[in-house]
Amino acid sequence: MKSVTPSVAALCALLAVAAPAAHADGRQPAHIDSYGTKAPYAPEQNPASYSKAPAGFVPVFTENVSRHGSRAASDSEDGDLVLGLWNRASAAGQLTRKGEEFGPKVRALLAAMDKVGYGNLSGRGRAEMRATADRMAARVPSLFAAVAAKGEKIDVVSSGQGRAVDSANEYAGELAVKDPALKPLIGVTRTDKDLLYFHKSAGGKAYQGYLANDQRLAATLKSITDQPRTQRAANSVLRKIFKQSFIDGMQAEDRVAAAEAVYNLYAIAPAMIQESPGGKGWGLDRFISRTDAAWFGYLGDAEDFYEKGPGFADSDITYKMAGVLLDDFFKQVEAKKSGTSSLGAELRFTHAEEIIPLAALMGLPGSTKPATPGETYTYANNPWRGAAVSPLGANIQWDVYQKGTRYLVRMLYNEKEVPFKAECEPVAKNSTFYDFTELRRCFKRG
Repeated sequence: MKSVTPSVAALCALLAVAAPAAHADGRQPAHIDSYGTKAPYAPEQNPASYSKAPAGFVPVFTENVSRHGSRAASDSEDGDLVLGLWNRASAAGQLTRKGEEFGPKVRALLAAMDKVGYGNLSGRGRAEMRATADRMAARVPSLFAAVAAKGEKIDVVSSGQGRAVDSANEYAGELAVKDPALKPLIGVTRTDKDLLYFHKSAGGKAYQGYLANDQRLAATLKSITDQPRTQRAANSVLRKIFKQSFIDGMQAEDRVAAAEAVYNLYAIAPAMIQESPGGKGWGLDRFISRTDAAWFGYLGDAEDFYEKGPGFADSDITYKMAGVLLDDFFKQVEAKKSGTSSLGAELRFTHAEEIIPLAALMGLPGSTKPATPGETYTYANNPWRGAAVSPLGANIQWDVYQKGTRYLVRMLYNEKEVPFKAECEPVAKNSTFYDFTELRRCFKRG
């Protein structure tokens, strides 16, 4: 894998161009929160700053779970809604000067998404997967050299949904491009819905009932959306496109729906940047202020927090079902340790509906605090942010190191070294390496 290592800096530069400008330490700028879980991906740590394993330990296995990369919107519903309003306003002379530019931009974006295929990976999404694969290989080059030398296998598994399958193929394909010796060792991408689409599988039945029938959930989300701030933000968004007399003729709920549609187009636009004219973007940020985008981003985060994340303090219904995925992480390491596995890597590709509850179940940074009784989730009282927990391309990775009969695990979350939950003791103070037997203890895995 010698050809991989020198490319790390170039790959980081590639993502810096594709993503909104990041801070020097790799963190995304604060306004990225306004995109919620549609935020574009950027690695959160410079690979040059990764910790070295304790003396004598060598990497023998790596595994991940990754959300699919950036994609087109799931359908044209938002674009169709706002274009219908725009056409009516245009015919009635009710567009603002800026609003006259809005319709053509939306039409162009919809045409680009239709060409890519609604819900499918965009060019940016494919590049995200390839770049993340390159950085993984560069992080543990001796592991992949050993995989090639020993003929160990690389297992690739997805949810079976198109964008997850394509993400898997881009990721695995890039490993083969960088080191052709790996190509015959990479398995054909297989499907495991129980593992990687559990929110809609048999194991998610109780969760599905929660979404459909839980009155506390419905009342909480309604109380958040029904705040006066939502109407003010909706009016502010629509005023950039339509004259006030046109807006006044709309029902309150229609104003909110239209403004949310504008926001949703704004949020998905960065994922489609490579398909934009000259690759320079779609310019939809001109039609929504950062303040208003932040509010609609918060509404989306609140929904994800209660439906997929830490949720209510007295319930684990939103994340308990992710146990099947955490179990698989442990199972793969145990198999490697016992000598019953011939794998060098296990690569999984899934969705936000799996990454978010897994983060809550594992107590990953940003996903440790549920909403206490009587206190509604807000940005002021809770650190949970969709853009940090599960941006497009989000990933959790475990690198496994061996020395004799001892095995250590190091975890990365969106490519940043992070500690395991507080109950787990690292091998040394402030270390990001944990003895696998300690992880089994603190996660109650026997």
